[in-house]
Amino acid sequence: MTLLEASVANFTQATYIISGLLFILALVGLSKHETAKRGNVFGILGMAFALIASIVSLAVGDTRALAWALMIIAMVIGAVIGLWKAAKVEMTGMPELVAQLHSFVGLAAVLVGINAFIENPEAPAFQMHEMWIGVFIGAVTFTGSIVAWGKLAGKIKSAPLTLPGRNWLNLGALIAIIACGIWFADGGGWFPLIALTILSLLLGVHLVAAIGGADMPVVISMLNSYSGWAAAFSGFSLQLPVLIVTGALVGASGAILSYIMCKAMNRNFVSVILGGFGQSDAGAGAGPEGEITELDTTGVADLLKGSTSVIITPGYGMAVSQAQAPVAELVRKLHDHDVEVRFGIHPVAGRLPGHMNVLLAEAHVPYDIVLEMDEINDDFKNTDVVLVIGANDTVNPAAMEQGTPISGMPVLHVWEAGRVVVFKRGMSAGYAGVQNPLFFNENTVMCFGDAKESINAINAAL
Repeated sequence: MTLLEASVANFTQATYIISGLLFILALVGLSKHETAKRGNVFGILGMAFALIASIVSLAVGDTRALAWALMIIAMVIGAVIGLWKAAKVEMTGMPELVAQLHSFVGLAAVLVGINAFIENPEAPAFQMHEMWIGVFIGAVTFTGSIVAWGKLAGKIKSAPLTLPGRNWLNLGALIAIIACGIWFADGGGWFPLIALTILSLLLGVHLVAAIGGADMPVVISMLNSYSGWAAAFSGFSLQLPVLIVTGALVGASGAILSYIMCKAMNRNFVSVILGGFGQSDAGAGAGPEGEITELDTTGVADLLKGSTSVIITPGYGMAVSQAQAPVAELVRKLHDHDVEVRFGIHPVAGRLPGHMNVLLAEAHVPYDIVLEMDEINDDFKNTDVVLVIGANDTVNPAAMEQGTPISGMPVLHVWEAGRVVVFKRGMSAGYAGVQNPLFFNENTVMCFGDAKESINAINAAL
């Protein structure tokens, strides 16, 4: 090894260590609203340093020229696509974008594992196990994320796919994958590797297809964890410690987030991993019927002016109508009328963990009035008015009953307030397909129309 090559190797390893530390600081920063922007900056810097180190390491030696050129071309293509997607995507499309990004990580892990075998077909058994496990997790992540994207984007029916004996199918596929992996590590060659790759791709499809659309936020966080572990095993195959560290951070944090969300939704964590919830045979049915009370925006403004306390519970409908800025203005106007205003955020409001929090932060709503479900659920009974803006399943009292697809899911107890104002375009059911009896309660009034336009009209009346 020449002096130049030794210097480059030392620089690369030192830069990878710095990148790993920056990734850790990024996660620390993302743990709080106030430091989230700084956490994102640390993450960007960490990835930039890792890319620079990789480019420099490939630039040394005559035989590396082609690899270096290919990496630059790949980076340019990726940067162009990334900038285009970032400029194009709306906040309502973030869940679908995250699912797409997870699929990219999964596919990359599959390709890395296969190419590692091409580069070293006589690798020790331990490295062979690293390869097939990375391919297995990556393939499940790839196809599972595509199905999740399809459900979120409305390309695939959100209802769970319940094949006869589907749990046995999953178990059989898993046993076959492990058997092929052991065969492959024992020198089986291409056949077991191709077989376990195909089985893993099919397993990813079936696992996520069996989960209902209402549970997609939990699935997204779990796929995030899968993508992290896939990246970690790719790091073993590539002998890149920084990729191992990064993948482990993502994998562990995604699993913790999934566990927290499962507790919030009264779901079984192990069942989520195995694609085993969302399979309830109970249909949505015709749902409750009754008379509704309608109120226009002027009437809602008068109701708010006569209140002393208001809680706002936003949902995906607020994101669709992009009503977060008018809602923030409503908060300021109500404060001017000496009305206490707070927000109640369900853990899976929207279609991505933290979706509503990001929207409200974007509109400069103060963090201290944005409360989680367990922090505010006991306060509804002491509240004058609740504004339900684009939420449905997360405020549905049908979850308190047996025999519905959302049975057992903790919800915001908005019906306990003095008055409830529901902002909706119509009387359609929520994403889970369950009609909401809240709409027919005596203390509920419906304000129909686009949420952004309705809130703007209320602000004008105030």
